[in-house]
Amino acid sequence: MTVAKDLSVYIHVPFCAVRCGYCDFNTYTATELGGGGSQREYPANAMREMDLTVAADAAEGYSYDQVSTVFFGGGTPTLLPATELVAMLTHLRSLIPLAPGAEVTTEANPDSVTPESFEQLAAGGITRVSIGMQSAIPSVLATLDRTHDPERIPKVVQWAREAGLDVSLDLIYGTPGETLTDVETSVCAALACGVDHLSAYSLIIEGNTAMARRLRRGEITPPDPDDMADKYELIDELTGADGLSWYEVSNFARTPEHRSRHNLAYWQGKDWWGIGPGAHRHRDGRRSWNVKHPSRYAAQLAQQTLPVAESELVDAEARQMERIMLELRIIDGLDVAVVPQSQRPMLEVHRDRGHLEPEALAQGRAVLTRSGRLLADAVIRDLVL
Repeated sequence: MTVAKDLSVYIHVPFCAVRCGYCDFNTYTATELGGGGSQREYPANAMREMDLTVAADAAEGYSYDQVSTVFFGGGTPTLLPATELVAMLTHLRSLIPLAPGAEVTTEANPDSVTPESFEQLAAGGITRVSIGMQSAIPSVLATLDRTHDPERIPKVVQWAREAGLDVSLDLIYGTPGETLTDVETSVCAALACGVDHLSAYSLIIEGNTAMARRLRRGEITPPDPDDMADKYELIDELTGADGLSWYEVSNFARTPEHRSRHNLAYWQGKDWWGIGPGAHRHRDGRRSWNVKHPSRYAAQLAQQTLPVAESELVDAEARQMERIMLELRIIDGLDVAVVPQSQRPMLEVHRDRGHLEPEALAQGRAVLTRSGRLLADAVIRDLVL
């Protein structure tokens, strides 16, 4: 039996009250989907998948000492009653113990939580909430199809903190029609809440979304790369002035203790379970992912079968490439020994261009500068090709 020390668990809750125009995630707005795929039946299905996953791992001679991080994502996990999120966490904990000080996060929309729900979540073992603020500008929220009142954000943050939860706010920048001043207003509003973690993601318009259809019809203009760069630099300056530092290209924390340990587990290539429709899992170089639709997911579980759609064993070359792509995005950087010998001269090229920190590179690690973060994809491409 192979016993691994740490596991991270992602639990996908695929339901939303409204589907946002930019969203490309596996989410559904109907509460009743048939075939056992309703919101009401989802927690039991997720717990059944946990049971089957433990059994499948054991059959392959694999087990875990503890769960270090849990993340309820979506979708909108807080559309479910807090008691149901807690029930899923309690069931997981009955299968594999939570590590002392484990990080347990749930995503939340500002209009899907109350002081009472936060208190229930905290009492049930959730330690952290990631709130989808996105913007403080009503017109930007309207373009994104977000329905919450931005003036509600400080209240929600206060409720979470009073319940004893750590709080992260999530922003999106680059929305069509958004100005640099809008971004400044949004970041300052988020920082005024006193949060210790901020995520700021550039808008990407995926091809099968409502926003992409609006773009094709000429109703909105595509994001401009130079404008996006200006906005990122502004976000970096404002967060830095407030005492937050980047630790991943799109994430900023007040101290190392405030970083998202769950997301770091992804970027560092650790093992994780993915529970729920469309969720992915990774174990020692093998990846698999579930069927996407909640009804198909439920039907397979009803047959006591794991709802896996496909799986693959990642070969050594692909794992090396993925390690470069992921680790170069974080502040700890990448061990230069991981870079293929043929591509190592590009490390000095990017150092000379101002994209890599010279002192870190002299010590054998590739760490992005601010300009390097703006061009992270290009730097990564030069190191893997």
